[in-house]
Amino acid sequence: MADPLPIRGLLYRKEGEGMNRRSFILRCLAAAGRWQAGSWQAAERLWAAAESHGDREYYRIVVLSDPHLPVKLKKHKNAATRKIIREQKLKVIQDINGWSDVDEITVTGDIAAQFGVESEYAYAKKYFSGFASPLHILAGNHDYIYEDEPSENGKNVWADAAGRQRKLDRFKEIWQMPSLSYVKEAGGCRLFYLSPESLEKYSVALSQQQLAWLRQELAKAPQKPAIVFFHAPLAGTLADYNKSVNHPNAIAQPEAAIDQLLRDNPQVFLWVSGHTHTPATEPSYADEKINLYAGRVMDIHTSTLDRTMVWSNSLYLYPDRVEVKTFNHTEGRWEDKLDRQIRLPRI
Repeated sequence: MADPLPIRGLLYRKEGEGMNRRSFILRCLAAAGRWQAGSWQAAERLWAAAESHGDREYYRIVVLSDPHLPVKLKKHKNAATRKIIREQKLKVIQDINGWSDVDEITVTGDIAAQFGVESEYAYAKKYFSGFASPLHILAGNHDYIYEDEPSENGKNVWADAAGRQRKLDRFKEIWQMPSLSYVKEAGGCRLFYLSPESLEKYSVALSQQQLAWLRQELAKAPQKPAIVFFHAPLAGTLADYNKSVNHPNAIAQPEAAIDQLLRDNPQVFLWVSGHTHTPATEPSYADEKINLYAGRVMDIHTSTLDRTMVWSNSLYLYPDRVEVKTFNHTEGRWEDKLDRQIRLPRI
C-alpha cells in the first residue's frame, strides 16, 4: 500500500485553507488505505484540473469537423438549402458560446469549402472569429490538395507537390500554427494536433518526418495518456455503409506505419477524426465495438457541419476517463444514446 502522507500537499490549495468536497473524498480514500497503484497519478491529474479549471474536475474540448466554409456549392446546388446550411453553421457558434465550461475548440480539418482558396479562408476567418473559446484548427484534404479550379467536367483536380506545399504553408500562416504537428498537455493528457502533410498519393496522410516526430514525442512520456486529433479516421473504425468509407483515401495514411506506431505506444487511447462526413444517425458512428481500433484505440468520429442537420462532439477529460457527448445543434439537444466513457489506459 502506498503511503498516503505525501498526498497531503494535494489536498489543500494553501496551508490552513479548508477542504472542498473533492479534497475531502481524496483524503478519506487515503485514510482508508485504499490507494492502489496509479492513484497518486490520478490525484495529481485531479489537482491539476482543479487548479486550472476552478471547481471542475474535467477539461472540456468541443470537436467540430468539415465545416467546408462557407458552403460546398458543388454538393448543395439549391440556394434555399445553402441558406439553411449557413444558418446552421452560425447557430453552432451561438450554442458553443453559450456553454460556460469550454476550454478549447478543435476543428479536425476541411475548413475550406472546396479548393483552399483565399475567398474561402476570408469567410472562414470571419466565421471562427465569432467563437469565444481558444481554437485549434487543423487541415484536411480540401485545404491543400486540389487546384484552385475544377476541371472542365467539374471534377476536383489534384495539385502538384509544389502547389500542395504552397497551400499547406499558407494554411499554417493563416491560422498561426506553430507547425503542422504540435503537442500540448491538458486535462491530464498529452494532446497531439496533426494536419496531413504528405505530398504523395493519399489525400490524408502523415509524412515520414511527421511520423518520426510523433514517435519521438510519444517516447518522451510513455506513461502519459495521449489523444490524437487528425482529419481522417483509423482503418476499419466505421461500418462499410457506403463505397467511400474505409477506402484508402478515406482513412489515415500510411496505414501500416500508423498501425505499428499505435501498437508501439499503448498510451495513445483516443483518435479523434472527421473526413467521412458520417452523420450521428449512422449506427456505426458511436458503436464502441466497431470504433475500437486494434482492440485498444477508440476512434471518435465527428460529422460535417456542411449539412442541414449538424452535430458536435464534446470530450470531457477527467483524471481517470474521457466522457464523450454528442450535441444536435439543429434540434438543440444532446444525443444521450450516443454517450460514451473511455477509461484512461493503465500503462
